[in-house]
Amino acid sequence: MRNVIASATLVLALTGLPAVAQWIDYPTAGIPRTKDGKANLSAPAPKTSDGRPDLSGIWKASSGKYLADLAADGIDVGMLPWAAKVFQERQENFGLDRPSGRCLPHSVTDFDAHPMPKKFVQTPGLFVMLFESYHSYRQIFTDGRPFPKEHDAAWFGYSVGKWEGDTLVVRTIDLNTKTWLDDGGHPHSEALQLIERFRRRDFGHMDLELTIDDSKTYAKPWSVHIPYEYVPDTELLDWVCENNKDPEHLVGK
Repeated sequence: MRNVIASATLVLALTGLPAVAQWIDYPTAGIPRTKDGKANLSAPAPKTSDGRPDLSGIWKASSGKYLADLAADGIDVGMLPWAAKVFQERQENFGLDRPSGRCLPHSVTDFDAHPMPKKFVQTPGLFVMLFESYHSYRQIFTDGRPFPKEHDAAWFGYSVGKWEGDTLVVRTIDLNTKTWLDDGGHPHSEALQLIERFRRRDFGHMDLELTIDDSKTYAKPWSVHIPYEYVPDTELLDWVCENNKDPEHLVGK
């Protein structure tokens, strides 16, 4: 998709229209490189001025299989009877009511698994994720604050994080129950709590361990490991849900 957008941008530029550069193939400053000028993805992971691992940069999940099914690696998720029924209905209807099919946003878990690029911005006290898909963002507060005492369910919930050694551990609560855990239709309840563990192994590789803890939906917590790859020499593109033609074509079973 990004190649298609890049080609369209080039055509516009050649026809003299005022196309704004998308910064594709623009060298990322300050990153380690090999002798041939390519990003050295096996170099050591960078550190911030306070000695923490620096997770900043553009990343993507190494595979789209987890967006389709968080349990793609054969995990026994132990759905309770009501959840198994809902999941089966969504599978049989080919995701007819999938939120993103109606221009509603993805949420934490399916964006974690989404193969499109996302930018991590790390500052003292705040960690921000910018998503190319749906032009969305997410905030994770790392300044020691607790969860808010009064709040409504939110599309991205409420996230706080802390460092455990070289791993950023993020806890999220109060996710809108209109969201799905993945495009395959794994459901959740208002009791859902998410635990994400981000660990940058080296410059170009990061591991995410995502744990689903929802006693009203699953018999026990379950986890999935999603590998991330660094994406050098590019920037996020402008990607929004517009002129949506999906609903009229989503007929289900």
